[in-house]
Amino acid sequence: MTEQDLRISRLGAQGDGIADVDGKSIFVPFSLPGELVAADVEADRTRLLRVIEPSAERIAPVCRHFGTCGGCSMQHLAPEAYDAWKRELVIDAFAARGLNPDVGALQCPAGKRRRAVLTAVRSEAGIDLGFHEAASHNLVAIEECAVLESKIVAALPSVGRLISPLLSKRGEARVTITLTRAGLDVDVDGTERKLTPEVRSGLASAASALGLARLVVGGDIVVETLKPFITFGSADVLLPPAVFIQAVGAAETEIAQRIVAALGKAKKVADLFCGMGAFTFPIAVKARVSAFDGSKAAVTALADAEKKTSGLKPIIAVARDLFRDPLSPLELNKHDGVVFDPPRAGAEAQSQRLARSKVKTVVAVSCNPATLARDARHLVDGGYKIESVTPVDQFVYSAHVEVVAVFRR
Repeated sequence: MTEQDLRISRLGAQGDGIADVDGKSIFVPFSLPGELVAADVEADRTRLLRVIEPSAERIAPVCRHFGTCGGCSMQHLAPEAYDAWKRELVIDAFAARGLNPDVGALQCPAGKRRRAVLTAVRSEAGIDLGFHEAASHNLVAIEECAVLESKIVAALPSVGRLISPLLSKRGEARVTITLTRAGLDVDVDGTERKLTPEVRSGLASAASALGLARLVVGGDIVVETLKPFITFGSADVLLPPAVFIQAVGAAETEIAQRIVAALGKAKKVADLFCGMGAFTFPIAVKARVSAFDGSKAAVTALADAEKKTSGLKPIIAVARDLFRDPLSPLELNKHDGVVFDPPRAGAEAQSQRLARSKVKTVVAVSCNPATLARDARHLVDGGYKIESVTPVDQFVYSAHVEVVAVFRR
């Protein structure tokens, strides 16, 4: 071990404190600007040993697992400084692309994450469900969590016992638990043991006894007591296994309201990377919507829900890979407004075509400020003006931040 005393000068993009030593930057997890810390410094990783001189902005973490569980990195930073840091992440991402928009205050909608993706391993106590330590294969069994819905955390011991027959002694599985309007939806993947009729029957009985809405193993629906669904606007959408949803319902509502407000009186809107319609249905209260996404399961769920929902303008849902086949300027020009909410990789090909279109209003939603800023650069170079950029804290205590940006031609 190489122990060094380091003075932290600033926070990095991932939340680590940064010390500048002999022209090199040393990243120290869980440290804050102004602090003097003792750290174990190695070539590939630095570990905080103790805080010698704490910052006035250091606070006590809210979770007992903080510092070992790799899920949260920023529980030790006071709220005002935390908000400023997250806003700065967005400012820096746009500045790196030569853009200097007015970035609004961080929006922090109340609510917790309704989906958890956990790892399950066998231990002496049974089955442990939790998250890996940062940069480690060690699993931290979760007993409490400040960012997950309490119903998910409360169910972890029961879910562990439920899936025990699926795990070998040294095997592990990925377990996705989603809190839906019908109850918990549990999706287990990566197990080595076969789903024999006997095991299937036992799992189905146990899942029903726990009151799970659905249990899916390896993409196979073992039991569906109630069809799990999510509500978007006035539409109840049945949730296909493994389909993307926004992490926090309250944040999703906040974003949808901002999109609808930005679109104003638009009559025809294209919703790109629409998923199951989180924004499609709120938009369709006032405008006709053409919704596109690469997931056939998501588009089918959206279309099925549209048939059962009244009071909406017409919705056309199309399965289309927008990375390989983005909408052309000619197709885009049929719309008054466009919304796009791509995965973390962003939508560079689509934004380049938007830049050549005549669409009046574009609203971009992204969980990655860096790729959003790249796509925004294309739009600005194509004649759009950035009207607003608003960060939304959908990923509390982490280095991730959702952003809503509005562009006008």
